Amino acid sequence: MMVFTNAQVSIGGKSSVEGNSTLLDFNSTVSGKKATDTSTNNTNGIILPTLKMVNVPVLTSANNGTFLFNTEDNIAKMYENNVWVDLTTSGDSSVVVENTSTESADLKGVIIGSESSNANGVLVLESSNKAVILPRIIDPHINVKTPYPGMMCYDVSSKSLAVFDGVLWHYWK
Repeated sequence: MMVFTNAQVSIGGKSSVEGNSTLLDFNSTVSGKKATDTSTNNTNGIILPTLKMVNVPVLTSANNGTFLFNTEDNIAKMYENNVWVDLTTSGDSSVVVENTSTESADLKGVIIGSESSNANGVLVLESSNKAVILPRIIDPHINVKTPYPGMMCYDVSSKSLAVFDGVLWHYWK
C-alpha cells in the first residue's frame, strides 16, 4: 500500500523547517543555538550510501545529483551530467559495513517532495521549488571526532560542502 502526504520534513528533533523553500532540513543546532553560533557543537552529518560501483545500476540523467561512497576506490562521488565526479581522493573504507542485502533491490526507496520520481535511490528528494539544507557543522575537521567514511555536511566556517573520505575532509565551494 502506498501512502502520499505533502509536508516539509525536519530530522533530528527540530520542531520546524527553515524557510518556505525547504524540502528537508536537519537539526544543526544545539540547545537552541543557531548553526552559525560559534559555540554550537553539532557534529552530526549525513552518511552517504556505501557500495561498490559494480553494484550500482545503470544510471540515467534522471539520477544526476546522486551521491555515494564507493568502497572499491574509497572515493565519495556525485553523478553529474551523466558521469561520476570524484568529490574526494582515495580514503579508507576499512570501517565501513557494506549493506549486501538484496531485500530492497526492486524497491524505489523513499521519495520526499513528489508522488513519484524517475530517479532510483534509497532516499529521493524530488521538488521543483524546494531544496535540502544539509547538517551544518563548524569546522568538521576539528569538531567531528570520529567521522565515518562518506560523511557529508555544510561547514559553517569555510562556507562549503565538506565530505570525509575515511582519512581526510574535502571541501567544495
